[in-house]
Amino acid sequence: MSTVFTQRLAPPPALEEGTLRIVPLGGLGDVGRNMTVLEYGGRLLVVDCGVLFPEESQPGVDLILPDFDLIADRLEDVEAIVLTHGHEDHIGAVPYLLRQKPDIPLVGSELTLAFVTAKLREHRIRPVTRTVAEGRQEGLGPFDCEFVAVNHSIPDALAVHVTTPAGTVLHTGDFKMDQLPLDGRITDLRAFARLGEAGVDLFMTDSTNAEVPGFTVGEQQIGPTLQSIFARAQQKIVVASFSSHVHRVQQVLDAAAAHGRKVAFVGRSMVRNMRIAAELGFLEVPEDTLIDVRRIDDLSEEQVVLMCTGSQGEPMAALGRIANRDHRVSVGPGDVVILASSLIPGNENAVFRVVNGLMELGAEVIHKGNATVHTSGHASEGELLYCYNIVRPKNVMPIHGEVRHLIANGRIAEATGVPRERVVLARDGHVVDLRDGIAETVGEVPNGYVYVDGSSVGEISETDLKDRRILGDEGFISLFAVVDSRTGALIAGPEIHARGVAEDAQVFETIRPEIIAALEQAVTEQPERRDTYQLQQVMRRVVGRYVGRRLRRRPMIIPVVVES
Repeated sequence: MSTVFTQRLAPPPALEEGTLRIVPLGGLGDVGRNMTVLEYGGRLLVVDCGVLFPEESQPGVDLILPDFDLIADRLEDVEAIVLTHGHEDHIGAVPYLLRQKPDIPLVGSELTLAFVTAKLREHRIRPVTRTVAEGRQEGLGPFDCEFVAVNHSIPDALAVHVTTPAGTVLHTGDFKMDQLPLDGRITDLRAFARLGEAGVDLFMTDSTNAEVPGFTVGEQQIGPTLQSIFARAQQKIVVASFSSHVHRVQQVLDAAAAHGRKVAFVGRSMVRNMRIAAELGFLEVPEDTLIDVRRIDDLSEEQVVLMCTGSQGEPMAALGRIANRDHRVSVGPGDVVILASSLIPGNENAVFRVVNGLMELGAEVIHKGNATVHTSGHASEGELLYCYNIVRPKNVMPIHGEVRHLIANGRIAEATGVPRERVVLARDGHVVDLRDGIAETVGEVPNGYVYVDGSSVGEISETDLKDRRILGDEGFISLFAVVDSRTGALIAGPEIHARGVAEDAQVFETIRPEIIAALEQAVTEQPERRDTYQLQQVMRRVVGRYVGRRLRRRPMIIPVVVES
């Protein structure tokens, strides 16, 4: 495999005539933030524009966006943004890109565009949309796109086949090969075979489940498990899932109707998305089953089912607030909570914190680890083998996954006969050129995380996050002193205040004489360097050595010296 994961690459050369350039800006190295830019003849096509959700090591961050710098000055060259499906990790960053140029056309399926349009409405953006469906062909500048039905954990997902004078690219988006899907819409392997016969120069394939042997469990196998849980539950049932998982919500609605229960949606995104899905016919709501959450107090416990967000342990989502007793809905002994989702890598601690909180309240918690209540939306190893054998691509570029997933997917491609040198393992920011049927990495462009923090976008840096981690883990010490503006002599202080440091404040009294001595020495021995900044650094060093040596801590130290 052609891998440059650990190498620092030079900037790419100018794009040669007759060459198709592919630049992933997200999704290669992370499960999320999916975005790829294709360039031919000075024109650009964007495939997906999603977000990544923060980990515990990124305190205060709401969302992580792709780095738009590559195309920020070329938005006039963007023909369209093609969206493969309606999950947040593929559409969540669209509002932030369209803030810069609202009239970039959005191309996608009916449900996908409905989800993203509702999201854009909250940002007060009215998008230009072009609805497509499987089998449809759409000309987008020099990019001729054909859309192919794929099966995923959300309805109406599409793969996209892009034809340019430089060659063809088949981008799967997220997909699996469920042969008995709930909506009857399977991945169109006949179209994959037809495109393969014509020749696919670059096959960009979903890698999320490449390490999982065999085939992904079908959605129909989840229904009987839910039915059995509903049959034995004596009190309320709470089901947590992604707010866009229409198939899982459908199964919950069906189970509730079969056992005489009412379902209330909890969480703004859950309410919004399921309303859209029902209006478009992707969700069939059994008669007299769905109620407003405000009506649950009028029902007995055994009649209630709550369908909520928070399956990834998000502290502000409905399930997390229920676990923290900060929600109008409460759970206790006899209640059943079902986590109907997979763990996104990095969310394990947050999820199990919520699970433990719910169990402390007395609820029974059922999750993928102890029951068949969820199945993945991504193709496992066996399905990927089938696809490679059907498509027979000239080059392969694994996408959508962490490094281990990308490598595993590359090995699967090699096993089916794709030459080792034609399997391109790339990371976000790597530049891959396709020319004369050969794809190769030619350079790298700057690419980093862009953090959304409240109303700020891109203003929080890694240094800021490091400071937040220090504050959260080690505490904070402030020092204040007043010196004579003429002589530098200490007039008042130093005052020492500590926050988040477990030791009693009296502990720091022992260090005060050392600080005073160090300040006096600095003023006496180096009078030319007795400005307030230098004196602040003297105090920082003395206190830093002390707390490191005596207290085994590394708190943030903020010294302030003022002249009088």
